[in-house]
Amino acid sequence: MKRIENQTFDQERALYGVRDVQVTDCAFDGPADGESAFKEGAGIDVQRCFFNLRYPFWHDHGVVIRDSEMTEHCRAALWYSDHIEISRTKLHGIKALRECAEVTLRDCDIVSPEFGWSVRGITTERCTAQSEYFMMRSSDLHFCDVTFKGKYSFQYIENATFDNCRLDTKDAFWHARNVVVRNSIIKGEYLAWYCENVTFENCTIIGTQPLCYCKALRLVNCKMEEADLAFEKSDVQATLLTPVLSIKNPYSGRITVPEVGAIIRDDENARCEIALAQPAAPKDTRCA
Repeated sequence: MKRIENQTFDQERALYGVRDVQVTDCAFDGPADGESAFKEGAGIDVQRCFFNLRYPFWHDHGVVIRDSEMTEHCRAALWYSDHIEISRTKLHGIKALRECAEVTLRDCDIVSPEFGWSVRGITTERCTAQSEYFMMRSSDLHFCDVTFKGKYSFQYIENATFDNCRLDTKDAFWHARNVVVRNSIIKGEYLAWYCENVTFENCTIIGTQPLCYCKALRLVNCKMEEADLAFEKSDVQATLLTPVLSIKNPYSGRITVPEVGAIIRDDENARCEIALAQPAAPKDTRCA
């Protein structure tokens, strides 16, 4: 493996087409303002590098990036690439990841509008992220212990799981399909409209007008806060542990809830059963 250390590159396509290279403690920055440093490469291992120029990783195969920084000027950093591992790295440029496949992100800080569009196969663990239109039209997502803040996230995604996540985001999961969210907090307005086959398990859902126009929606032992006009025209099976401000015209299924401020039925097709039931008392877990 070729090794490159302690250098600065600012020319166009500085390391174009490199194969089996380890790049350590280098900077991609300078007055020449060159783009596409690693375009069309393979077997690239990057450690402790600084990226301040555009489009560094396009059409690459097999990329490892560790302990590095991509600034706000490093726009569209990874496109059309596959088999990517990024850890302990700042990704702060717009559109940082797009049209990629088989990606793993661990312990990263993401500040990137329009991040993750049309990605196929992404695992994200212990990351923080700020974005708009985050992960749109991506598939095969696995998110664990992720904290996210932004708008219009996870729209049109397919085949995804979320565990122990904290999502502060309006208009999330619109048109999503085949998604399971477990042990998470989801805060934001208009959650998951038009979704299909989406399940929330042991989650807290906060915000107005959630879960409308859904198909095959399931909520299992979930809490809801500030939820009004919920479930409009949805096919839903739900077991809720907290009161709901109002439920409006759910179409089919069954909702079990301890209390509802108002049930609005002004659509003759809204025939979902709403059952008022107190949640089970907590189990005694004291030692004998």
